[in-house]
Amino acid sequence: MLGALVSALVVFVVSGLVTPAPEVVRHGLVVALAAAGVLRDLGVVSFPLPQNARQVPQDVLSRDVARGSLRFGFEMGTGVRTYVSSTVPYVLVAALLLTAPNLATAVATGAGFGLGRALTPTLRYTSGDGDLWDAVLHTHLRTIKLAAGLTAIPVVLLLA
Repeated sequence: MLGALVSALVVFVVSGLVTPAPEVVRHGLVVALAAAGVLRDLGVVSFPLPQNARQVPQDVLSRDVARGSLRFGFEMGTGVRTYVSSTVPYVLVAALLLTAPNLATAVATGAGFGLGRALTPTLRYTSGDGDLWDAVLHTHLRTIKLAAGLTAIPVVLLLA
């Protein structure tokens, strides 16, 4: 959660830099990016995401479990050091940057992202069989990504 909230606050501060652009242009870009994101998650179009597509190193946890877990959680929460397979977080960041929302909206979005990032490892751990959980997730990943994209559309339109 802390990593996601830090990222949300950074996005909130940086969003002030785009406010001189006309609102209709910024909102049009948000809608276009949302459409491109859904098309990418559907597999209709393909383009790379601007990410550091590597996992947090295992030695982070092996040196000091408690401190390493906090570091891993923070880095995972920021979304900048770990792999993000869905386009939805990028669309939401673009919407936040381009719409220059109030602080409460930025914090709520960061909290939602942080909770979502925490949900996956929590569910995997509580399943009792991580390998089976991974296999089931893999078979349903496209549907999950599509559902997330379709669910995010009203949020993006509200921001725009």
